[in-house]
Amino acid sequence: MDELDALRQMRTTLAQEEAPDQLALRANWRSDPPRRSRRSFRVPMMSMMATTALVAATLATISLTSDRDQPVRLGENGSPQAPGNALLVAAANVQEGPTGKYWHTTRIAGKIYAVGENAADHYKVESRMQYDDWTDQRGKSCFAVQDLPARPWTARDRQKWRKAGAPMKVQVATADGPGTLFFETPKSRQPCRRVDDRRFFGMTPQQLAALPTQPEQLENALLDLKGNWEAYAPVVTRQPMRALHGEKRVRALSDVAGTLLAEALVPPAVRAAAFRMLATLPGVKVESRTTDPLGRPGVVIALPLETTVPLGLFTAPKQLGTYRRQWIIDPDNGTLLAMRDLVATPPHGSRDLPPGDDGKPRRLTTESQPDRFHEPGEVSEYETYEVAEWTDEAPS
Repeated sequence: MDELDALRQMRTTLAQEEAPDQLALRANWRSDPPRRSRRSFRVPMMSMMATTALVAATLATISLTSDRDQPVRLGENGSPQAPGNALLVAAANVQEGPTGKYWHTTRIAGKIYAVGENAADHYKVESRMQYDDWTDQRGKSCFAVQDLPARPWTARDRQKWRKAGAPMKVQVATADGPGTLFFETPKSRQPCRRVDDRRFFGMTPQQLAALPTQPEQLENALLDLKGNWEAYAPVVTRQPMRALHGEKRVRALSDVAGTLLAEALVPPAVRAAAFRMLATLPGVKVESRTTDPLGRPGVVIALPLETTVPLGLFTAPKQLGTYRRQWIIDPDNGTLLAMRDLVATPPHGSRDLPPGDDGKPRRLTTESQPDRFHEPGEVSEYETYEVAEWTDEAPS
């Protein structure tokens, strides 16, 4: 719920290794719009007693299932069961999953932009990138990055795009200035690039495989990870996650949990522990059913995480707004389908500072920046995990 530093300069550096997204950018595989990096958030606290009660109730529900060979399912026999136990159902179903030679993911990252000059006459388009990654249990990785053509976001946006003449490229306002999106399919695919020492949060595959399989012990182990966990900091400071408190700790733990569930090559039992750990974090809520950006049905996990940037000389051109993060999971398969960010406070785009010093003030305000036409509750950006599975099939 990628594409997620240059667009927002909000990535929290969680690992020492250079991620595939960074390698892709450095190799100049894409230039416009800039890449998206996973955004970090500040998390308001929720009553621990309420969370404990939720987990206790859901554990009681799970304990009624004794046949471990049969998947636990939500609302079987057509019953309108609330998805309140979705995280623990997911944990139960991923627990016994298979493994293989490679952990393979196909990740599609999307960012929603607005085309037009005013609120009444604009339409939304999505910019997309695809990342394919195969990592074996020795840490050898092969990844490929592919630009996907932009496209209208909804059926109504498609109608307005066609009414505008179905242009094959459009200008959009971004947090880094004007950008161009292309509706044409790229002419060629990028080759699979090799990395010999792939790590996640600085951990080798052997260290990942040795992570605890009990949620309390897993949380305790993750708190020893060192990284730059601050959402915004003028100076990068590496520190153990254990040094964080309150909302900062929850934000960091949920960030790591998302990677363990979708991207890192960890055993099924560790993924199950990550789901169970998430169920105990303050502020995490299980909500209604929905579909992800690929149309797959799932259950919404709300992470009431919010990010802001104060207005100043250098931040005014990047009016990032505030966002709420959601995960979409498939409890029946024990998989994280997608992450998405919903607009809380609409963002603005960016105009360049006037050049030179001609004696005139160069004051930057929110009002002087172009409107990006986002409304509260709309999807701002997303990541979908089209494939996240163990396989014995080598990358081609």
